[in-house]
Amino acid sequence: MPDASAVRTHASACPHDCPSTCALEVEVVDGARIGRVRGAADNSYTAGVICAKVARYAERVNNPDRLTRPLRRTGPKGSGQFEPISWDDALDIVAERFLEAERRHGPETVWPYYYAGTMGLVQRDGINRLRHARRWSGFFSTICTNPAWSGWIAGTGKLAGADPREMAKSDLVVIWGTNAVSTQVNVMTHAVRARKERGAKIAVVDVYRTPTMDQADIPLLIRPGTDGALACAVMHVLFRDGLADRAYLAAQADDPAGLEAHLADRTPAWAEAITGLPAAEIEAFARAIGQTKRSFFRLGYGFTRSRNGAVNMHAASCIPVVSGAWAVEGGGAFHSNSGIYGWNKTLIEGLDLRDPAVRMLDQSRIGPILDGDADALAGGPPVTALLIQNTNPMAVAPDQTRVRRGFARDDLFVCVHEQVMTDTARMADIVLPATMFVEHDDLYQAGGNQHILFGPKLVDPPGECRPNHAVIGDLARRLGSDQHPGFRMTERELIDATLRASKHGTLEELEAARFLDVQPDFDTAHYVKGFHWPDGKFRLKPDWPRVPYSAPSTFGPVETMPGFPDHWAVTEEADAEHPFRLVTAPARNFLNTSFTDTPTGTARESRPSLLIHPDDAAALGVAEGDRVEVANRRGSVLLHARLFDGVRRGVVIAESIWPNRAHDGGRGINTLTGADAVAPFGGAAFHDNHVRVVRVGD
Repeated sequence: MPDASAVRTHASACPHDCPSTCALEVEVVDGARIGRVRGAADNSYTAGVICAKVARYAERVNNPDRLTRPLRRTGPKGSGQFEPISWDDALDIVAERFLEAERRHGPETVWPYYYAGTMGLVQRDGINRLRHARRWSGFFSTICTNPAWSGWIAGTGKLAGADPREMAKSDLVVIWGTNAVSTQVNVMTHAVRARKERGAKIAVVDVYRTPTMDQADIPLLIRPGTDGALACAVMHVLFRDGLADRAYLAAQADDPAGLEAHLADRTPAWAEAITGLPAAEIEAFARAIGQTKRSFFRLGYGFTRSRNGAVNMHAASCIPVVSGAWAVEGGGAFHSNSGIYGWNKTLIEGLDLRDPAVRMLDQSRIGPILDGDADALAGGPPVTALLIQNTNPMAVAPDQTRVRRGFARDDLFVCVHEQVMTDTARMADIVLPATMFVEHDDLYQAGGNQHILFGPKLVDPPGECRPNHAVIGDLARRLGSDQHPGFRMTERELIDATLRASKHGTLEELEAARFLDVQPDFDTAHYVKGFHWPDGKFRLKPDWPRVPYSAPSTFGPVETMPGFPDHWAVTEEADAEHPFRLVTAPARNFLNTSFTDTPTGTARESRPSLLIHPDDAAALGVAEGDRVEVANRRGSVLLHARLFDGVRRGVVIAESIWPNRAHDGGRGINTLTGADAVAPFGGAAFHDNHVRVVRVGD
C-alpha cells in the first residue's frame, strides 16, 4: 500500500462517450500514476456515483499493451507487423504522403476521421482546424446522435429539456430506450432517489430485459423499431379517456385536434400486433402517465438506432405534451442538453478558415466511401489518405465487409493516432501513440446534464505518447499550414480563450469552482413561454426536411416520413430467409471499443455471445453455449448462444462491441449492420438488422 502522504486527490472529468460526463476525483500516487477513481459527491448530477468501468480506470492507463512509440508498418496491412521509428520520421512520412495525395487528387482526397474516444473539446475537435486549413474533406458526424437529435428537435425546436435532476422530484420516471444501469448510471441515481423519497414508480421501455428493466416497477418489453406504435397507443388512451391536458395542448402545441383524429384508430390492440406488448399493459402504462402529472420521460439513444428512429423519438417526446407533464417540476422530458452551451469554437476548430464548398463525407458510410461508391464520395475524388483519431472504424463502423475492403486498398495511406493497437491501428501505415485523459488538459461539456468541466493533466504519459493537440500542431507545421493562432496556443490557452469567447468565464474560475452548472431556469427548460419555434408551439406535426438540424443535406426516404406520430414501417423486417431481428446493444463492461483492452472488462463479458429465446433456440436445435453463425446479405459472424427468455420471440441480442479478433473467424458484429442513411439527416441503424441463425460445429 502506498504511503497516504504520497496519495493526492485531484478533480477531473470523465472523457468518455456517455451522457453523464461525470465529475471525478482521481487519486495520484507518488505524483506519477493514478490510483482509485471516484465520482465527485459535491457535483449535483454525478452525486458520488460512477460506472465500474471508469472506477477501475487505473487498469486502462497502466495497461502493459499501451502504445508508447511511433510505429511504421513493415508487413501486409492487418498483419500487425510494425517497427518503431522516431516521432520526427513518423510525422515527416505522414506529411509527405498527405502532400503527395493532394498533388495527385486535390486536397479533398485527404479525410480526417475522428469521433468520441475522447469527448474533450480541444483533443477531439482540434483536428478540424487542420482540415479547414488544408481544405481537406469534411467529416459529417452521423454514427450516434443524428436520428435521436433530429427526432427530438422536430418537436421542441431545440436540443434541450427539463433539468435531469428533476427525475428525483418525479412520481413516475419513464426510462425509454436506454439501458441506464450499464451506460449512464447517474440516471438510475436520480430515478431511484424518487422511488425511495416519493414512492415514485419507474417504467422502462426496451427490446430486451436489461439490468435497467430488472429494476422497473413497470417493465415494457417491445419488439425493435416499434416504439412509435407504443407512443401512439399511449396517446390514443390519453385522448380517449379524458386524460389529455387539452388546455396545455391548446396553448403549447401546433395541431392537437389533428393529432387526436390521427390517433383515433391507433388503439392498444393495434399497437399490440406491432410491438408484441399486450394491450392490457399498454392501457395500464397510459393510465399511469395520465394520472401522474409529475411524469418524467428520460429518452435514450438506443431506440433511435433504427431506420425509423427519428420518428420514434418524436413520437415518444409527444407524450408529455399530450399529458401536460411539461407544466410541472418533476415532469416533462429530457434527451440531451447539448444545445444549451453556446460554444464559440473558432479557435479550437479554425472555423474562420472553413470553406463551405468543401465536400462533407458521412462518417457512417466509411465503407462505401473507401470502396469507391460515387454517391458516398459526393461526386468528388477518391479518399486516398486518412488521419484517424479517437475512433476505431474497423470495429464500430457499419457494413464491415466494405470497411475491410476499403482499408485493404494498396493506394490508401492511413495514419492512426491511438492508445492501444486497435483493429483500425493494425490496418495503418503509421501508428502514433496517444495520451489518455489524465495525461493532458481538456474541456468538457455534459450532454446528459448541465455541467462544464475541466480535466487537467495529472500524470505524465508513458513512453513517447503525445496528445492530439500536439500532433495536429506538429503536422500543421510540416504542411506549412500553422498560421492560425490555434496551432500556436497551448491546451490551457485554448480552453481559457474558448471559455471567454463563449461567455463562460475563465479557466482560472473554472478550476477554482471545479465545474460550472449552466442549467437554464425552469421556465426556459420547460418551455413555459413557448417551444423553440417562431410561434412557440411544439410540433406535433413536424416538417421533417426543415427541422433545424446542422446537416449538409437530408438523407434516406425523407419524403415518406409520416406527418403525425406513427409506426413508420421502414425497418429491416424478418423474412423467410432472415427470420430474426438483431439488436447490437452495448455490453455493460465495454463502452464501444474503449474498454475491450482491459482484462477485468473482458473477463466479465466472457466471450462474444448471442442472446436467444429458449423456444427459438429449441426450434433451431441450439443449446446453451453452442456456436452459431449469424448472417445476412452483408456477411456472417460466429457467436456463442446464450439462452435468454427476456426477449420477444424472433428477436436476438448481441451485446458488443468486441474486437474483431475476439470472434471466431475474425469478423465483428458490425459486419451485419447496414450503412444506408437513416432519414432525415443520416445515421446508422445499428439495432435494425434481420438475420438468420444456424448452429455450426465446434
